[in-house]
Amino acid sequence: MVDRAWLIPLLPLASAALMLLAGRRFRHALVNLFCIGSVAAAFVVAVIEARAIAADGSHGRELVLGRWLPFNGADWGLLVDPLSVLMALIVTGVGLLIHIYSAGYMEFEGGYYRYFGFLNLFVSFMLLLVLANNYALLFAGWEGVGLCSYLLIGFFYDRPSANAAANKAFLVNRAGDWGFVMGLLLMLGVFGTVRFNEVNSGLAIRPVEGGFGVLTALAILLFVGAAGKSAQFPLHVWLPDAMEGPTPVSALIHAATMVTAGVYLVARSSALFDKTPEAQALVAAIGALTAILAGSVALVQNDIKRVLAWSTVSQLGFMFMALGVGAYFAAIFHLFTHALFKALLFLGAGAVIHGAYGEQDMRRMGGLRRALPVTHATMLVGALAISGIPGLAGFFSKEEILLGIRGAQPLFAVGLAVSVMTAFYMWRLMRLVFWGAAESSERTPGRNDRAAASGEGLEAAAHEPPAVMTIPLVALAAAAVAGGWPYAALRRWLAPVLPGASQPPAGDWVAPALAVAAALIGIVTSRFAISGHPERVLRNAWFIDPLYHAVFVRGLGLGLGGALARFDSAVVDAGVNATALLARMTSRVLIFWDVVVVDGAVRLTSALVRLVSYPVRILQTGYVQTYALYVIVGLLVMFGIYATRT
Repeated sequence: MVDRAWLIPLLPLASAALMLLAGRRFRHALVNLFCIGSVAAAFVVAVIEARAIAADGSHGRELVLGRWLPFNGADWGLLVDPLSVLMALIVTGVGLLIHIYSAGYMEFEGGYYRYFGFLNLFVSFMLLLVLANNYALLFAGWEGVGLCSYLLIGFFYDRPSANAAANKAFLVNRAGDWGFVMGLLLMLGVFGTVRFNEVNSGLAIRPVEGGFGVLTALAILLFVGAAGKSAQFPLHVWLPDAMEGPTPVSALIHAATMVTAGVYLVARSSALFDKTPEAQALVAAIGALTAILAGSVALVQNDIKRVLAWSTVSQLGFMFMALGVGAYFAAIFHLFTHALFKALLFLGAGAVIHGAYGEQDMRRMGGLRRALPVTHATMLVGALAISGIPGLAGFFSKEEILLGIRGAQPLFAVGLAVSVMTAFYMWRLMRLVFWGAAESSERTPGRNDRAAASGEGLEAAAHEPPAVMTIPLVALAAAAVAGGWPYAALRRWLAPVLPGASQPPAGDWVAPALAVAAALIGIVTSRFAISGHPERVLRNAWFIDPLYHAVFVRGLGLGLGGALARFDSAVVDAGVNATALLARMTSRVLIFWDVVVVDGAVRLTSALVRLVSYPVRILQTGYVQTYALYVIVGLLVMFGIYATRT
């Protein structure tokens, strides 16, 4: 019998396989039944597993079906513990709401079954990633979500920008995955296994590594993989472009699946990072740099989805700052609350785009709160939550991180600066989209731009999306309000698997007061525009993308590509000449063989036949008289021979 926990990744996998093999024949209602139903069923199983762990007070259990790869620990196995079950609840719970929302958002798009097949496959691989009991199986899910992100970001394959974004995400993540693979090999060499529990047991008997040793190298290699998936500097450039996919895909990637994988990996490897202070310092430094860099870029973006994309990169940096100081609970807590309000914000942005007939430039919106009242109210909740306003989910998790990094003054200063930036760009978004007047009347035609065709303004033509899209918004808004309150229960829940979760950081009123003050400063200053050279630098994302393009695309492409082209030209020319010479020689040999050997053999055969048949041919005259004479002569000869013998 297979334990029910295996149903969590298998249910969406089964529906994905059904869609990709036979979904073309299904109506939308049947696609929804299988795909949305399978994720709902997986969520129910995850809830049952959570209740079972809570009831027996255990730290979880391992479920192993058998060996997968021929080295120790590489099993078909799940680790059902508080951390993995919490992640499964996030993936299936938020993923379910995104699936329901997608039924309305993608209703009139082509490839409906293919979209849901990819979406379910994405969820299935992410569930395998968070439930795996060893690093090898985790890596299988890791690569699976990378593949699905490529397929979903490039879902609109007829758009060159979507294809370019999908390729970029795939290639940048391969750079990070190199670190993960090298880390797996080093782990096998050091511990002889890749199973979480066995690696942690091996780490328990090792002292804290003072300098740069083998454990530090292992931790850094795993962090390189985490930086790729969770879009940390310098591998952050793919995530803002991932918004080229359908908006529900952006919500799933940015809130509940792929980008959370790196945070989960470091938290799951907390025993390793606690033994390597040098690696922890690197994690914190990269997180701080990413948070401040991405937050600053979000300040001047005009595409509504791009603001939220850069916001995700910044918030992920915030989580890595906490991981870098050992505040693992704070990072996972913020991952949980971020999944709620970031899914809400992305789906709200999708509702705005849907209601505005494809428009994404915030400068051409303005005043949409009357046309989109539900979307406006729910996005306002999301903006308050991510800004860290007291009483909402984001306040509790941000306070937890700020308390965790309170002892590291530079990190604390970065955290406050990022809080100001977060409030600034979110309230700028709300003002441009819902409250202010449109700054530009120029319109970009959408997929069904009736406003442009009729000459109406966008404010008058916009409409609220259908209930299938607004109900998930309301549910996520409620979660963004209530999601932070049970933080004490969540702390007790994660205490068995996350170091330090059972002991809350020493709190004081200074950190939360400064966090609220930072949020208010960001809100008040959001009315002021950034212009001039700073705007140009920030809008071009500190020119990191052009630098990468110059070095890795044009530099290597033209330098190495030019050398390869010259080498290729020389090789091709030599090959052409050699081929021509060989062809001439071959043709002459074939001509000789045909004329001399084949024709000669035919002529020789005919001559032999003529020679051998000559005695017979001279007797075959064709005249009856001659044949009668031959008969008479024959008879006379036979008669003479007979007479002489007798």
